[in-house]
Amino acid sequence: MTGDIQIFDGDEHKISSTALHPVGTKGLTTDGRVFRYSLAGGVTLSPGKLCVAATQNSAHENMAVAAAAAVGATSVSVTLGAAAVTANQFAGGYLVINDATGEGIAYPVSGHPAHAGTGALAVSLAKPVQVALTTSSEASLIANPWSGVVISIADQLDMPVGVPNVAITNAYYGWLQTRGVCAVLADETLAVGENLTIGSSTVGAVEENDGVGEANVGVAIQAGVDTEYRAVFLQID
Repeated sequence: MTGDIQIFDGDEHKISSTALHPVGTKGLTTDGRVFRYSLAGGVTLSPGKLCVAATQNSAHENMAVAAAAAVGATSVSVTLGAAAVTANQFAGGYLVINDATGEGIAYPVSGHPAHAGTGALAVSLAKPVQVALTTSSEASLIANPWSGVVISIADQLDMPVGVPNVAITNAYYGWLQTRGVCAVLADETLAVGENLTIGSSTVGAVEENDGVGEANVGVAIQAGVDTEYRAVFLQID
């Protein structure tokens, strides 16, 4: 990823079929709003509807490191479970060493080939290995949270990633707002000043954060009316 960039002249309303920035790039507007450059996955994203990260596939978690990797190595081979990966599916994401030797370090992924699943996959890293890995080490491939994003499906266990200010066609790139004043769909009546979370009954909506462990999306600036788009101060990022 690159550093933060300034967004000018309504760039937050522009979409494209090819990437103009690395996915996950943070963009700042002159009025202080914050956005993340994102790739729509699955369906077209609608303005004002909360989006979440793509669901993690458990076949890409807790994988054995297939071959030892020395300090300084920029490629790590992992043994995939029975789930295919497309070329560079995890580029811009992370290889997390989650158990045994080398555990506790996340390495940015720069790329990898396609693989049919159930076998060794060589993962190229953007940063070298800091602690040598052995075949006892376990790793997980984690996609960039802003790659393949979808509209929330009333599942409060998902990770909120932002709200588009314009329709973003499926498989197109655009900006999701993560902080600042934004129009967002309300799932219920909301009071000014309430903390908000993912709506539990309406896709793409927000509701009062009134349960233990619910992700915080932002604060209601305006009294919320069920099924209407109301002013929210997003605090996702």
